[in-house]
Formats: sequence, C-alpha cells, structure tokens
Amino acid sequence: MNSTLLNSSLLRSVFLGLLWIAFGTYAFVFAPPDSPDTLDLIINLSSGKFEGVNPLVANLFNIMGVLPLMYCCLLYCDGRGQKLPAWAFSAGSFALGAFALLPYLILRRDNPTFVGKKNWVIKLWDSKITASLIAVAALSLLFLGLTRGDWADFAMQWRSSRFIHVMSLDFCMLSCLFPTLIKDDMSRRGWEDDRVFVAVSLIPLFGPLVYLLLRPSLPETLPETLPETLAESPLAPNSGGT
Repeated sequence: MNSTLLNSSLLRSVFLGLLWIAFGTYAFVFAPPDSPDTLDLIINLSSGKFEGVNPLVANLFNIMGVLPLMYCCLLYCDGRGQKLPAWAFSAGSFALGAFALLPYLILRRDNPTFVGKKNWVIKLWDSKITASLIAVAALSLLFLGLTRGDWADFAMQWRSSRFIHVMSLDFCMLSCLFPTLIKDDMSRRGWEDDRVFVAVSLIPLFGPLVYLLLRPSLPETLPETLPETLAESPLAPNSGGT
C-alpha cells in the first residue's frame, strides 16, 4: 500500500477516534444535566405527538432521522468493500447518530472501487428518486424548523437539557462528516473532480444533498475487468460487508 495513502488513512482514523472520544466525554460529562421531562419528550417526539413542543425541537428531531438516510446512500456501496457490516452501523445511527456512525468511519479502509453487481439494496440507495425524496424531506424539515421555531425557547432548552443540547451537536456532527465517505464514492463513480469534493465539504448538509442528486450512477464492475495491479492491491475490495 502506498505509504502516503496509508499515513493519510491513519491520520484520519486517529482524528475521528479522538473526535468520537471527545464527543462522548462532552455529552456524558460536561453537557447540561438531564431535564426531568426528557423521557416524556422523547416518547412524544417518537410517536409523532408534537403538541406543545417547540417546532424547532420537533423538526430537529425529525431531521435526525433523515441524516442517516443520506448516509445510507453512501454506506451501502462503501460496505461492499469492507470487512465491517455497514448496515449495522447504519441502523445504529438512526438511534445513536454520530455515536454509532463514527466507529465505522474510524475502522473502515479506503475503498475507491466497486466490484460486482448492484443488489436491490444498493440500487435503492443509488437511485435518484431516493435522493430526491431525502432532499425534499430534509429541506422541508429545515425550513419548518427555522421559520416556525421559537428560538428563545430553544436557546433556553439548549442550555438546560442534555437531550436538546447533545442532539443539536449530533446534528452538526453528522452534517460535517460526509466528506469522509464522499471522496471514495466519487472515485467509485469515475467522478474525479477535486472542485466538487471541496464544494461538498465546505457546505455542510446542503453540499451532500446536492451531491446525492447530481452524482453519476454507480457502475457495475466485474472482477475480471479490473486492472491486474488493482486486483492484487490491498485496496481491492472483497465481496463482503454490505
């Protein structure tokens, strides 16, 4: 393996590992204490009972269910070349957000190729229709939260409720972690344009949404069509881990 690539991957894993530890430590040690009504709030939000709940909080909670869908569009094809079960981390992110996703990002290896045929799961997450529905949902929730929310009340809850505080930070974390997967996703699609990667990286949430809408379809590559040097490389993906 190229030493520069190895060093880059190692540095990325170390950085993400430290970020995971720091985020977890802050969330459970330094964040505001739990509010007495936190459990009731979570139950109401989970069951769609938003009456009396600040629309900013309600829509933030809902968009935390949309962000993992955006990651699904990247994780399932990336998982084809990993020893890790991408689906498990993807499922965990719906409940635990970045706490569940970061271990995958830390332990995964660079995977710039896709080998084999697309199964129905990968076709689903590769679909432009799926990307469009996710974009509509994300932008609608963001618009409703920003325009109908009570910002003064949210600021007060952010300072006094661990749930609201950590959920807000988790939203920021998930919005900013997409570049760790997008570079390889672009390579798998033959889209080698550093300007696209930089633009997506510099615009959290909106950049990845536009990327999912515009990216080329994932090509199917049979093992025998790969260059011999790549097939023998440690970077050559195996068939498991999806």
